[in-house]
Amino acid sequence: MSVNKEIKKITTHTIQKMKAAGEKISMITAYDFSFARIFDASGIDIILVGDSASNVMAGHETTLPITLDQMIYHASSVVRGTNRCLVVVDLPFGSYQGNSKEALNSAIRIMKETGGHAVKLEGGEEVVESVKRIISTGIPVMGHLGLTPQSIYKFGTYTVRAKEQAEAEKLKKDALLLQEAGCFAIVLEKIPATLAREVSESLHIPTIGIGAGMFCDGQVLVMHDMLGINTEFKPRFLRQYLNLHEQIMGAMHQYISDIKAGSFPSEKEQY
Repeated sequence: MSVNKEIKKITTHTIQKMKAAGEKISMITAYDFSFARIFDASGIDIILVGDSASNVMAGHETTLPITLDQMIYHASSVVRGTNRCLVVVDLPFGSYQGNSKEALNSAIRIMKETGGHAVKLEGGEEVVESVKRIISTGIPVMGHLGLTPQSIYKFGTYTVRAKEQAEAEKLKKDALLLQEAGCFAIVLEKIPATLAREVSESLHIPTIGIGAGMFCDGQVLVMHDMLGINTEFKPRFLRQYLNLHEQIMGAMHQYISDIKAGSFPSEKEQY
C-alpha cells in the first residue's frame, strides 16, 4: 500500500528551530511561477520575492521604481509555484516608510492578494513602529539591515556598510530592536563578517546574510546572479553556480542557425 507522504511545509517556526539546532538556512530570490517551482522542488528553505525584481525583471537601475501592485503580481506567481518552502515578499519603497498605517495596509494587501507567508522591510529604529503594527495583526515580518538598497540615494553607493564604529553600534542596536518588535529573522547585507557574527550570536532569531560572511544563520543570493544569467554583477560575495548566460546564448545561436539552414523543423517535427 502506497503511503502518501505529506510534504512538511517550512514555516517561521521551522526557521527558528533551524537556528536553535545550528542548521543553516538556504534562501534564494524568485519572481515567477516556473523558477519558483524548480526552487521549491530543490529543497530550498525560503524563497524571497525581492524588490530586486525592479532590477532583474524590469531593468531599472535601482529597486525604487517597483510598485506594490507589481510586487503582488510577482509574488502571486511565485506562490502558485510552491508547496513547501516559506515565501517572503518585499514591501517596496514608499509602501511602508514614515506611516505605520500605510505599512500595515501594504502588508495586508500582500498577504491577501498573493498567498505569501511573510513580508520583509528595510531599516531599523525608523521602521520599528511599522514592524510592530504589522506583526500585531499576525503577519510575520523579516527585517533587513546593513546595505538597504531602497536607501541608495542616502548612501550614494553600494559599498560595504557599518565599517565605522558608530554605524556598527547603530546596526547592533537596530537588530535588537527588530527582534524585540517581533521580527522572525533579519537579512544582513554587505557588512563586515565580524559584525555579522556579533549580531548573529546576540540574537535568538536567525540572521540571513548576503555579503555578510560565514557566521550568519543562513545565506541568500539573487537567482540571476547565482545562476549566471547576469554577467555584469560580480561582487566578492557572489558565488556563481552556473553560467546560464553562456548556455542560453549557445542554444539561441543553434536555434537561429537551424531555422536559417532549414533544418528545423525536420520531417519528424511536423504533422
